[in-house]
Parts: sequence; C-alpha cells; structure tokens
Amino acid sequence: MALYEEIASRLEGLIADGTFGPGDRLPSVRALSREWGVSITTVQEAYRRLENAGVLEARPQSGHYVRPRPLVRVASSPAEKPTCPEPRTVTTRELAWNIFREGAQPGLVKLGAAIPSPDLLPVTKLNRALAVATRRAGSRAIGYQPPDGVPELRAELARRAVEAGCAARPDDFVVTNGCMEAVTLALRVVCRPGDTVALESPVYFGHLQALETLGLRVLEIPTHEREGLSIEALRFALDHHSVQAVIASPNFSNPLGSLMPGERKRELVALLGERDIPLIEDDLYGELGFEGPRPRAAASYDADGRVVLWCSSVSKTLAPGWRVGWVASARWKSEIERLRMVFDITSPTPPQLALLDFFQTGGYDYHLRRMRKHLACRMRRLVRVVREAFPRPTRIVEPAGGMVTWVVLPPGLDAVKLYRAALCQGITIAPGSLFSAAGQYRNCIRLNAAFATEENEPALRTLGRLAGEQTAARPAADDGVA
Repeated sequence: MALYEEIASRLEGLIADGTFGPGDRLPSVRALSREWGVSITTVQEAYRRLENAGVLEARPQSGHYVRPRPLVRVASSPAEKPTCPEPRTVTTRELAWNIFREGAQPGLVKLGAAIPSPDLLPVTKLNRALAVATRRAGSRAIGYQPPDGVPELRAELARRAVEAGCAARPDDFVVTNGCMEAVTLALRVVCRPGDTVALESPVYFGHLQALETLGLRVLEIPTHEREGLSIEALRFALDHHSVQAVIASPNFSNPLGSLMPGERKRELVALLGERDIPLIEDDLYGELGFEGPRPRAAASYDADGRVVLWCSSVSKTLAPGWRVGWVASARWKSEIERLRMVFDITSPTPPQLALLDFFQTGGYDYHLRRMRKHLACRMRRLVRVVREAFPRPTRIVEPAGGMVTWVVLPPGLDAVKLYRAALCQGITIAPGSLFSAAGQYRNCIRLNAAFATEENEPALRTLGRLAGEQTAARPAADDGVA
C-alpha cells in the first residue's frame, strides 16, 4: 500500500469511529503533514483519494470537510438501479400516541414531540390579537365562513406564497385545521383505499397514521440526510409499482431536517408531472431556515398547478393551538373544498381573523426573524452536546433549518429501551422505528431542538449517559446495523 493510501485509510478510520462527523472540517494539508510526519504531497493525494471516493468534499478557501453520508442506501448514479421494497400495509403504534400525549404533560423535557417551546412564541401578543380580532369582527367572529376559509386570509396567504416562489391565487387555497388535515384532505381527494403512496424514509409518523386511517399502502423511498428524497430511487420505484401519490417534505423535513436543492425539486416535479402522479408537499417547516432567503417550495416549479398540492400551517412557527393550516391546488381545489364542507364545514373564524391581523401588521415576520435566530442557536447547542456526551460512533444530522434533527446511535442500541429509560428521568424522545412502516431505524432517535436550552442541557447529557450505559451493556451479538 502506498503511503498516501495508508493516510487515506487512517482518515477513513477516524471518520468511521466518529472522531470527524459529517460536516466537520479536517486539519489543513500543512497541519496534517506536520502532525503525521509526511509530505504535503502525500496528504494532498490522500485527500484527493477520499474526495474521489465521496468521503470528503473540498470547499474553496476553507478546507476539506466530511461529506454527509446517506442514512439508507441511495443509488450513486441514475444508471444504477436502487433497491426498492414492496408496498406495505401500515400498522398503528401505541408509542406514537404516547409521544403526542407526553408533549402536553408539564414537567417533562420535551425532546420527543416536534412542538415549539412556548418561550419561542409571542404568547401575550397572540392572546391580545385573538381578543382584538374577535371584538372587531363582532357577529362575524361567531358565524360560519366559506368552506375554503376567510377570503381576506386566503388573499394574504397567496401574497405570502410569493416568498416561496409560488404564483398561487387566493382561490387556490383552502384553510384547514392544521397541516395534517391539509395532507389528509389531499390524500382523500387523489387516492382510494388500497392505493399505494410513496414517501420519504424515514418519514413523519403522522403521515403513516393518516395513511393507515385511509386504508392506503406505503412505499418507502430512500432519503439522504442532506438532500432529501432520492429521485433515482423514486424513479425506479415508479417503474416497478403502481403509485397513486407521493408525499414529500423538501424543506427541512421531519425527522431528518434535510433540504432538497432547487434543481432536485424541479426534477421531482417534472418526473411526477410526466406520469401524472400528484405530489403532496408538506412545507410545514419551510419558513424556519436559519440563514438566507426562504427556500423555494416544490410547488414553485409546478407552473400550471397540475402536480403539487401545497400544504402548510402556522402550528410550528406561531400558534400550535390555533390550528390554522392550508392546502393550495389549482387542479384539486374544488374537490378539496367539497370534501371539507362534508366533514368540517369550515375552520373556526377567530383564529383566522387573528392570524390575518398578525400577517398584515408585520408581527409575524418580526416574530419569524427572532424565532429563526433562537432555533439556530439551540440547534447548535443540541448538536454540540450530542457530539460531546453520546457514545461513539453516534452521528447527528445538523440541518440548516427547521426544528428537529436525527441521531444515529451505535449499532445494536435499542431506541425504544432508551425512550423508556429517558422517560423515567423526565425526558421524552422519539424512537426511530416510529418513522418507518417497516420498523427500520431501531438505533435512531429524533430530537427537538426547540427545547435544547441552556437550562435543559443537563437533560441532554443525561440522555447521552443513558445511551452510553445501554451501549456498554449490550451483548456483542447485537453489534449489527439496525
């Protein structure tokens, strides 16, 4: 073995055991040459070899960084045929309901449920806005609104859609009781019981619950922790299975926090448009990017509104209890509206009027800037503590936005056992098996950065200690890939 190959092999070993994690910067060429007693040329060649292997990436004027690694196997090129599982029937897990119930219990450190911490929300202003909007509206506040929602709010939603790159009209929107109702209405319109829906894997377990309730089957598509749904794997799946719809969260997905590049969003919409398969886009976290402009929605690449049903809400950004969400679709709007009228008639009026006021006065945008700043700080704290306090080779995804992140624990560790042990310490987490119809990701957990405050840092370190104890106690036979 040549010397540069030995250096490359040593570096790969350090990356494999967690010394350098995804996104970490490696020592400079000159520094590594000095520390390991080899020539600069040897280090350069070793780095070049690891770049070609996809282990490292070079950033101009910055250095070499560990590339993000797929959490599941993704085709390395469009020509390579990815593996594709068979569609599955979804089964409800009691654990999913426990996560929801624990999110409302006082006294727990809520790292499990994906909910915003109250200290991130303008609670006093929200309560005042609700009171003012109700008083100003008079009898309108207690009356029915059209099934698609308050007209002025739909107009404001259409204006705000421009920031996501969308040219939606007010008449394209239907106001719903949160984003999950928006997704469920979209599924009911484009699917029938027994149909197959393709979705990201891992995927938000609420989507799995909705699919089970509607009698739909699930086809899990490999997803990259940085770039989201694998277009190549999806194309392969569509070639081999009859798929009636796709659910995806291109912007800061739950649970990975992945952000699909714009060109990949365009490719996704084009692929589904060619086959006339609807894309139900869950854009719930799209407004929570930590830096730069808001990322474009996949719906922005659907020029004539024939492919994407765009779903979102203010449940993660402003007021979870107001339950104001929406779905926008030029093609399916009338069907969604009729279905909404049959089951719900319309959404409550006061929260819609209060949200409208919050939009129009600029209070929402001011709040978003503050919330993004604090979430970015808490996400950095969460990532730092996990890297310091959790057993190796733990890996954690560091997303560029959103509220949640994904932690891959040492092979063989049982995340459900860790969940139970953490609950005894007053800490909630979400085990990875919740995010797969096939029960994958048994050694993974999702954590909520919204509660990663300085006050809760000891709880995070306790969680790391519990994971370390379980890792040390597990039988040697358990050292497999979960």
